[in-house]
Amino acid sequence: MQNHEELARLLKDMGATFVGFANVEGKAEGSFSKLHFAVSVGLRLSDAILDEISDKPTFTYFHHYRSANTLLDQITFRGLLFIQQKGFNAVAVPASQTVNDAAGPYMGIFPHKTAAVLAGLGRIGKNGLFIHDVYGPRVRLATILTDMELPSAELVQKSGCLSCRRCVDACPAMALTGREWKAGITREELVDPKACSDYMIKNFKYIGRGSVCGICVKICPAYGKQNGT
Repeated sequence: MQNHEELARLLKDMGATFVGFANVEGKAEGSFSKLHFAVSVGLRLSDAILDEISDKPTFTYFHHYRSANTLLDQITFRGLLFIQQKGFNAVAVPASQTVNDAAGPYMGIFPHKTAAVLAGLGRIGKNGLFIHDVYGPRVRLATILTDMELPSAELVQKSGCLSCRRCVDACPAMALTGREWKAGITREELVDPKACSDYMIKNFKYIGRGSVCGICVKICPAYGKQNGT
């Protein structure tokens, strides 16, 4: 069994719903720029919890979101240890983290969506979220960067949103531009992260620190593809 096959099995045994591999050379910055490969790890979220959301976040979704992030961090850390045992370098990028010295505001050390898209697992929607081919946006992501050579899908999909504007029209923060994603487009051309963050802090701080809305996840019809609809 090859390293990537053994790694994928380990991550899925720990609870990952899906795993993909990508060549991200030129995508990582600073001290991580020599780590040319990425492992994209995802969890499917609960339909029952997401379907509870109406026009505001819920306490249940807030807890579910944080629990998914915690599990992803545990899974990717175990993947990091596996890669190190094989004699390679690896960094587990936290599932949900904003750092002050990143390339821009409201950003982490590496965008999980970049790895997932380059791994051929899906695309980006008008909501600025990763849209998995089967589960739509009802997922959470984490990433492992490494210098261990991995197979690459070398496939970047086109947007499938077309004329759909459900998330744009439903966004209470009016943070979505309605533009359709294509490879190379900047985040700010799709979504205003400050408007989203400011709205959440102003209206839903009582739910919890870093509370997330979930409306654009819940309302997206893409997840129905898992049922063939």
